[in-house]
Amino acid sequence: MSTDGAHRQGVSFCPSAQPDWAGSVVIGVVEGTAEEPRLAHFPSALPVTEELLQMAQPVTPTEVFRFGAPCMGGSCEHFHNQRCGLVTQIVQLLPAVIEALPVCGIRSTCRWWQQEGRAACMRCPQVVTDNYRPSPEMRIASTPQPAFPAELP
Repeated sequence: MSTDGAHRQGVSFCPSAQPDWAGSVVIGVVEGTAEEPRLAHFPSALPVTEELLQMAQPVTPTEVFRFGAPCMGGSCEHFHNQRCGLVTQIVQLLPAVIEALPVCGIRSTCRWWQQEGRAACMRCPQVVTDNYRPSPEMRIASTPQPAFPAELP
């Protein structure tokens, strides 16, 4: 699936997806250390293929790559009141780890960019799906928050 096609159709992309989600793409590779993992963004999103997933062996693909996919909206535990609570918490709790916007293959369709702008991008590289040594702040930021009663249907 082309992210450009998704953008034309008005679909926002979640930059913290799983490889088996419908429309999933690879947005970067995890580098750095176990203590400070960092995402190196790809200039353009890559299709998820069996060959690409096999490249991660013997570990899981989410330890090596980060994936994006069409935002699931209300089907996601982080999504409330038409907003992504995950990126809100990331921006509120985590420090910026870069000073310039990273290269990003999904920025034009990225839910985080659309919602939080530059502040999200400055924190995005420290977000890795399988982080086995998260900081206390990262642990809190990644914990889904319940919807406020006013947000419930």
